[in-house]
Amino acid sequence: MQGPYGFEMNESCRNCTIRNLGFFCELAEPALNNLERIGSSSAYPEGAILFIEKQNPRGVYLLCQGEVKLSVSSREGKIVIVRIASAGEILGLQAVLSGTPYEVTAETLHACRLVFVYRDEFLRFIANYPETNQNTIKQLTAQYQSTCEQLRTVGLGSSPHEKLAKLLLDWPVHDQPAKDGSRIKMSLTHEELAECIGVTRETVSRTLSEFRNRHLVSIQGSTFVIPNRAALQKCVNL
Repeated sequence: MQGPYGFEMNESCRNCTIRNLGFFCELAEPALNNLERIGSSSAYPEGAILFIEKQNPRGVYLLCQGEVKLSVSSREGKIVIVRIASAGEILGLQAVLSGTPYEVTAETLHACRLVFVYRDEFLRFIANYPETNQNTIKQLTAQYQSTCEQLRTVGLGSSPHEKLAKLLLDWPVHDQPAKDGSRIKMSLTHEELAECIGVTRETVSRTLSEFRNRHLVSIQGSTFVIPNRAALQKCVNL
């Protein structure tokens, strides 16, 4: 069934065409049936706020399609994007398991499809189906590692060139390397790129212009092409 924003709104996880992406997709039928019963699938527009930092946890969001930016902010309004969540992740997991407020703000980068599960229902679900424990641990570990890597980029990078180069090199490659280089789908604006690496938007724009002039990066709409990853890596190794 075609749903909002062009998403295929499957009535059952068993019929989902993207079921192999991860989290609880591979569960046995009894657990999967229970997850379908307690979860609510919805499509969200670009810029939708799923939850905000310091808010008491209502539940978790299973990200089926799309990307969500996770950020923290200061009293002065400065924002740092901690990481970008992609399909296959469970958002709000740490807060729900620990019973502490959400540690980040979650906002959709573009239209997304998610399944929401209330906290009490989710806790009962993982208690009743011990086979979910491994999935949960994998999620927490991957999220922790990704956050540490992002903090390393922001806190230990010596220059905007190094920080931006590392961000681009660490970004998931969109498809198989082509003749003109590896391609990454960049859904972030210059402002959001700046929030990822702790610099100003003007600095990002200027640095990208320098990368283009040095033929380290070319930009085709929302696609970034890295002709020579080893050459861009030299910016990180300075």
